[in-house]
Amino acid sequence: MTPTLQSLHPNPGWTAAPPSCDTVGKHCILELYDCDPGRLDNQAFLRDTITAAAHQAGATLLNLITHRFQPQGVTGLALLAESHISIHTWPESGYAAVDVFTCGDHTMPERACAVLAAELGAGRHRLTSFRRETPSAIAGAERTPATCLSAPPLAA
Repeated sequence: MTPTLQSLHPNPGWTAAPPSCDTVGKHCILELYDCDPGRLDNQAFLRDTITAAAHQAGATLLNLITHRFQPQGVTGLALLAESHISIHTWPESGYAAVDVFTCGDHTMPERACAVLAAELGAGRHRLTSFRRETPSAIAGAERTPATCLSAPPLAA
């Protein structure tokens, strides 16, 4: 049984995080099946739909890039102040792969998923959702970037 979009987050604001981790964000992986092929192949429609999805999630859209492939298919990437939304479409299969990751407790990526599923006319979907967490052991620690062996050190 596929969970509904509404049933995944009884508390979409996520005011309480698990005691062992700091929640840095929410990540949704959405599989859309039996979608309208015309909508999956319409770059302008997808740009409008991604913009609406970001707005419904409470996110701030910084930039949106899309590319239409020949003979069909579109890839889109929305850069959000809170992270990103990506979509890859296969109109010939009525399928879209969606990734929505948002940081902060004011955003609700599942709302973006609901917009995308509805607007693309998905006959069915599968949504996997999880928290992105920083383990408490390193959450408060000062961290420095790892040294890359193949790159020269940065000048001071």
